[in-house]
Amino acid sequence: MEFAAETIALLMAIAFIAGTIDALAGGGGLLTIPALMAAGVPPVAALATNKLQSMIGTSSACYTFWRSGHVDLARFAWPVAATFVGSALGATAVQFVASDFLAAFVPVLLIAMGLYFLLAPSMSDVDRQARVGQAGLTLTTFAIGFYDGFFGPGTGSFFTLALVALGGLGLVRAIGNAKLLNLTTNIAGLAAMALGGHVLWLLGFAMAAANVAGNQLGARLAIRYGGRGVRPVLVLMSAALTIKLLSDPTNPIWSLF
Repeated sequence: MEFAAETIALLMAIAFIAGTIDALAGGGGLLTIPALMAAGVPPVAALATNKLQSMIGTSSACYTFWRSGHVDLARFAWPVAATFVGSALGATAVQFVASDFLAAFVPVLLIAMGLYFLLAPSMSDVDRQARVGQAGLTLTTFAIGFYDGFFGPGTGSFFTLALVALGGLGLVRAIGNAKLLNLTTNIAGLAAMALGGHVLWLLGFAMAAANVAGNQLGARLAIRYGGRGVRPVLVLMSAALTIKLLSDPTNPIWSLF
C-alpha cells in the first residue's frame, strides 16, 4: 500500500501520543489501530503493523525501566514464556477467527479495572505480599498474552493491574515489568502475523520512530512522578477504552439488551 506524506506524518504524530500513553498506563492501541484503519489499512494488517511499531516503542520504554531497576528478569522468566506462547496462539487464531465477540466482554473488564484503580487504597511504590504464587501469575499472563495477540486494546493496563493486585508489586515496578510482558506479546504477535504476510513494514517503522520518542517521554514521567501521575492516567484510559468499545453499535454486548 502507498500513503501520502501527510497521512504518514499524521500517523507518526498519533504514534508519538500513543507511545507516551502506553508507557504510562497502556492503551496506546486505542489511538493507533483506529488511525491505521481510518487510513485504509485492512483490520488484520492494522493489528500487525501496530504490533511492529508498538514492539519497537515498548522495547525502548522497557529498557528505560530496566536501567532504573524496575524490571525483574529473573522473577518473570516463566510469566514471560507463558505470555509469548499465549500471544503467538492468539495472533495465529485471529487470522482465522473473527475477534468481534471479544468486544462484548472487554468493556466489563475495563470498567472493573478502572474502578479498582479509582477506589482502591493509595498505591505506593513499595512491593507487598503477592496474592497468587508463580503458577497463578504465569496462568494470568498467559491469558492476557492470548488476548493481546487476538485483540489487543488495554493489554498494558491489564498487565499492570495483574501485577499490582495479584503480584503485589508497587505501581512503578508493576508498570516496568508490564512493559517487559507487553514487549513479549508484541514480539510473538508480530512473528505470527509476519508469517501471514500482514505487516506493512515501511509504515510500521516510520510510526515506530515516533512511538519510541513517546515511550521515552512516558517512561520518564512514570519513573519521576510514580503513582501520583500514573494512577489518574490508568483510570482515564480505562474509561476511554470502554467508551470507545461501547460506542460501536455493532458491539455484541448490545444484543443482550
